[in-house]
Amino acid sequence: MDQTPLELEISKAARALAGGDLVGLPTETVYGLGADATNAGAVAKIFAAKGRPHFNPLISHVATLEAAESLGVFSPLARKLAEAFWPGPLSLVLPRQPDCVVCDLAGAGLDTIAVRVPAHPLMQQVLLAFGKPVAAPSANMSGRPSPTTAAHVREEFGDRLALVLDGGPSRVGLESAVVAVSGNQATLLRLGGLSRQALEAVAGPLLSPDAHAKAAPASPGMVLRHYAPRAPVRLNAVSANPGEVLIGFGPGYDAADFNLSPAGNLAEAAAQLFAMLRAADALNPKAIGVAPVPVTGLGEAIADRLARAAERSC
Repeated sequence: MDQTPLELEISKAARALAGGDLVGLPTETVYGLGADATNAGAVAKIFAAKGRPHFNPLISHVATLEAAESLGVFSPLARKLAEAFWPGPLSLVLPRQPDCVVCDLAGAGLDTIAVRVPAHPLMQQVLLAFGKPVAAPSANMSGRPSPTTAAHVREEFGDRLALVLDGGPSRVGLESAVVAVSGNQATLLRLGGLSRQALEAVAGPLLSPDAHAKAAPASPGMVLRHYAPRAPVRLNAVSANPGEVLIGFGPGYDAADFNLSPAGNLAEAAAQLFAMLRAADALNPKAIGVAPVPVTGLGEAIADRLARAAERSC
């Protein structure tokens, strides 16, 4: 039986991964720059393409909890979190299994593994067709806003990828939340597409990462200056300064160039955040002003991304 055009694209993506090539892949969080997580040469291409520090570990994506169990050691608490939120926008950092097939480069030489079961149906089909873990950090140059459409990926990398699989706009629009689990303790390493409240409803109170994590990150997204457009970002802006582009939030920003959510919906704001930072940056402003966003629910993760985008190099 002949394959449909979409099935052909999925097969092409799986073949490209098997050949050690890079592929732009859709997930429900953001688009990923995918490579065979078991192939150090392929993973090295991710770091080279992104200009990413090699000490920053990558998340390995698999299709099922059973596949994840072959990579990391699941305590009862880790299993509870996985069963509550997978497939979905949660990455777990776990002790590596002794026979974990993910290459050391993808794990930055750590004795832990970051793993996720994504919910996007096309990503699921690619993972099933490929049959091995896929390392897939956000498909953007390191430090730049993450991509939420296939067009963003093509703009970032041009023809340097074997292909970009178009799965439509990312539904969540923020990277996965990252939680490290060791025994019965869970530590929130990165805010993301699940709120702290949702995670704590399952796991109980979450610990905060200790101070050394910023020097040797245990998960992606922990580097201080990250998610940044080229133009400086000014936070808590209620109006635009001369030469600025203004991104509003909620009602009362009719004069803003963009609005993350005119209705003040945090889920909509999360889904729009990176796309609007990119669109504002494309106007070549002196700076980008961003209106205040409530630091509740998903607003905590939005505020985290904006604070990192606003951090300037010394």
